[in-house]
Amino acid sequence: MMSFSVLLVTIFTVVELNCENLFDCQHDSLKNDYEYLPDAMRHWDKGKYWTKLNHIGQEIISCGEQEDGWQVPDLVALCEVENDTVLHDLTKRSLLRKARYEYVMTHSPDTRGIDVALLYSPFSFALLHSHAITVEPYANHGPTRDILYAAGQLTTGDTLHVFVVHAPSRYGGERASRPYRLRVADKLCAAIDSIRTLSPQAKILMTGDFNDYSDNASIAKIEKQEMTDVSRHAAGTHGAKGTYRYQGEWGSLDHIIVSEPLRRRLQDCRINDMPFLLEKDEKYGGVQPKRNYKGFKYNRGYSDHLPLVARFSL
Repeated sequence: MMSFSVLLVTIFTVVELNCENLFDCQHDSLKNDYEYLPDAMRHWDKGKYWTKLNHIGQEIISCGEQEDGWQVPDLVALCEVENDTVLHDLTKRSLLRKARYEYVMTHSPDTRGIDVALLYSPFSFALLHSHAITVEPYANHGPTRDILYAAGQLTTGDTLHVFVVHAPSRYGGERASRPYRLRVADKLCAAIDSIRTLSPQAKILMTGDFNDYSDNASIAKIEKQEMTDVSRHAAGTHGAKGTYRYQGEWGSLDHIIVSEPLRRRLQDCRINDMPFLLEKDEKYGGVQPKRNYKGFKYNRGYSDHLPLVARFSL
């Protein structure tokens, strides 16, 4: 008699999203968050705050849609989140609450008070450890955001090493600001070396807003460490050719970069550009992300970035 074994393939979904100024409406001491207070020019009040939270929750939930159904994304890397209050409200009190996410986040010296965070499903990613990696600023540059590191055990028993990044902006021009982003890349490369010293075939995932494109120096430096930007050619299905649109041109400052053992498990990587996340670009034509504000005019949107979604087979 012949016997057959059935191989069950588990899909592990990773989402990356720059939330675009996910602030609460209370002042954080020593932080320059005055723009997002009720009496400021944006009139950022509780109603707008909770609309934003539920919109971000809706956006994350929509990333779990697949051809054969829907599942809660396992990991969600977020950029531009203000503090624990925001993350608690998002995971425990917004429409995302039934996903039962836990989270870890940084508490960086960034002058505006924006940080990065990782939401994780404790049913598929058992957190083992997390800490912040400080990026020392140059003398003529203010403090920047920490890198978040988190290690967790997958359902297979393997350890996944995750880094969430929000690199310094291009303020002052790409060339002038390039050294700041290269310093972040140096920190990431050093972390890769440390992990591989103990585990040469480690599953490593780096994601976030790198404020650089796939062909820029900081991404190239990371890829030289036998890492692959699996989001390099990611696109949407409703017109998005990148996660961000500036003056009518699509581009991706957001990336998902993985080590070879994880790359071999990649099923697909795409941009979630569902129609509700888009609006008509009145100036340049086509579509663009439906952001929360247009200048100082409230737009009741989501973010100026679209989410990246990568799926891996375990």
